[in-house]
Amino acid sequence: QVHLVESGGGLVQPGGSMMLSCAASGHISRIYDMDWFRQRPHNSRELVASMSRDGKIKYGDSVKGRFTISRDFTKMTVSLQMNALRPDDTAVYYCRAGDMDDDALAWGEGTQVTVSP
Repeated sequence: QVHLVESGGGLVQPGGSMMLSCAASGHISRIYDMDWFRQRPHNSRELVASMSRDGKIKYGDSVKGRFTISRDFTKMTVSLQMNALRPDDTAVYYCRAGDMDDDALAWGEGTQVTVSP
């Protein structure tokens, strides 16, 4: 099994920045993608950013140019640097580990990010 623990989150003003981190443990050799998803109020869960083991990166359209995903392959962590935050970035952010078939190995518990004056 893979276990994910997220850190970061909280309240930030519009235009501000915040970093989220996620640490993986357990059967980490099975992990291919490490991703960030979010679920905004009254919306379904959506992909924010994804980074594969070989460095391929994808971003959701609404965060391109503002958010940056990075991975530390020695510590098995994935981070999400969020800049120029907007109120519509308010959501619960989830870390996800996926295998080579893009099946979820594990989800984090989620961390609340609130962007408000």
